[in-house]
Formats: sequence, C-alpha cells, structure tokens
Amino acid sequence: MRILYAIQGTGNGHLTRAKEIIPILQQKGDLDILVSGNENNLNLGFDIKYKLYGLNFIFGKKGGIDFWTSYKRMKLSRFYKEIKNLPIKKYDLVVNDFEPVSAWAAKLNNVNIISLSHQNAVLDPASPKYGKYKIEKLILKHYAPSNLRFGFHFKPYSSATFTPIIRKSIRAKKNSNKGHITVYLPSYNVAKIVSVLSRIPIVKWHIFSKETKRLIFKKNITIYPINEFDFIKSMASSSGVLCGAGFETPSEALFLKKKLMVIPMKNQYEQQCNALALKEMGVAVLKKLNKKQVLKIAKWIQSDVLIPVDYPDTTEDILDAILLPYENQTVLPTILS
Repeated sequence: MRILYAIQGTGNGHLTRAKEIIPILQQKGDLDILVSGNENNLNLGFDIKYKLYGLNFIFGKKGGIDFWTSYKRMKLSRFYKEIKNLPIKKYDLVVNDFEPVSAWAAKLNNVNIISLSHQNAVLDPASPKYGKYKIEKLILKHYAPSNLRFGFHFKPYSSATFTPIIRKSIRAKKNSNKGHITVYLPSYNVAKIVSVLSRIPIVKWHIFSKETKRLIFKKNITIYPINEFDFIKSMASSSGVLCGAGFETPSEALFLKKKLMVIPMKNQYEQQCNALALKEMGVAVLKKLNKKQVLKIAKWIQSDVLIPVDYPDTTEDILDAILLPYENQTVLPTILS
C-alpha cells in the first residue's frame, strides 16, 4: 500500500506527534512524508518527500496570531499550484494531520484520506466549545477537509477521540522536581515574558524561546533556545509548566504529573477550546500574560494541585484499527462530518 503522511508544519506539536506515528506507518506500506508550513523549531528526523509552503499562520509577539502578516504571506496562488502539482493519485491512502495541500488534493481527486489530528477532536460535538466563533469553526472544519476524522484530546470525549500520543522520550524520562518552572509561550515576546516573571523571584524560571540561539542568564531566569533535549530535561525535572493552551506540551506536562498553567493564544479558537477543556479538568488558566497576573501566577506556584490523567501508549493499536479496512481493501464509513 502506498501511503502519504501529510503533516502541518505550523507549530511543533504536529511534528512531535509525527515522530511516533511515522515508524508505525512505515510498517504498513510504502510511505512518503509531506510537510507544509514553516512555523516550527523541531527536526522531524525522517526524510521528507514534499516540503511545501501550504497555508501558514504566523505567531505574533503579544499573545496571539498575527493575522495581517499571516494574510500577507498566505499566497493563495502558490497554494493552488501546490494542490494541482502534488501527485496525489499515486497514493492509495493519505493520512493527514491538519495539512491543507494534500487534503484538498485528495478531495478534488477522490483519493482515500484519513484525517488524524487534535483539531478533529476540537470539532467533535462532544468536546468543550468556547463561545460561538462560527467563522473560526468553519475555517477549522474546511482548512484540511476529510470525510473520515479521528482526533486526540485531553480525554476521550467520544468513540472517535483518543487520548494524547506521548512521545517515547517523555515516557522514558525520569521524573523529578528540582523546583524550577518550565515556560514555553511562543506567541509572546521573550522580553515581555521576562518583564512579568522577573517580578516573582521566589522560583527559578526556564524560558524556552525561538528568539535566542544561546543560553541567557538573568538572575533567577534562564532563557534557552528551542531544542528538544533541553526542553524535555527541563520539563521532566520541573515543579510546574507554564505554557500556551496548545495540545502537546500541556498533554506531556499532565502525563509527567506536573503542575500546569496555560495561557490560550488570542484569536485562536482551538486554543480557547483547549483552555476550556483544561479548566474543566482543574488546570489553572490565565487569559493573558501581563503584570496584573503576577499575583495569580505566584499563588499557582504555591499550590500543589496535580491533575491525574491516564495516557497509555496505544498509538500502534489506534493505527492498526483505522488502517485495517484499507489493508483489507474495504470501504471505511464516515465517523465525523
């Protein structure tokens, strides 16, 4: 079976999950990998057959998506050409993680496609929804279309939703508590983060930022460049994690039994829904990062609230189940529309 695994390259979470999925897909057939988007800082570690521009959302420096810059860089004519030129018909199946080029190419050419992403779980009628956001929901649904959708969320809200894929490097890591807080807020300027957290000198802060290429020390704050080894080491030995309301980092923090506080990205429907789901589980949520939030952050540091979760390693079982009908050359039903 010829499989195309297509991954959204905007942000690190999709690539983190892909590292666990790719070795399993390689056992299922002749696998090619496609990545579109360029807002990430991780090395996938596998050969990429197609590196495309896709549709990018650009992170700003004030806690949200920079829609104006995103619009200027969208280049819809290039997106259309990438859809047209992708040799999608050579594949028996597309496994898609919120990647728009392959999704639209598969839709227009009637190629089998399975959508497997966190976004699908956010769209699931059973999962928590933040406000109305009708336009945002519409974009999320049609950004990378598929008739067959499975999703990952912080808890299994339906039969089509699975618990998070936790990378093996996290599962194997020795857990400890050295007293520092690990910080990953990519939509905020590092200077902004430092200006707020420096007002809480009672704890050491490990801030990870794409704005630096070297270690920077400022009293009780250490600023790290983004790299997987140091980030996992810091998180596994931390007393808590302060991060955006994405999916992978909060999931890994919960798995490691770390105290967690999240700040959802402004104007980002998915993260607002994630924050709502986490809040319902008991996780601390801030609307934004500023000096007015210092007291709330300090109180969170002093708290000992840990959220129990059960995230077993079922990645291979999930892929076996959803790919079996294709391996047997039968037709899959529509789970979510």
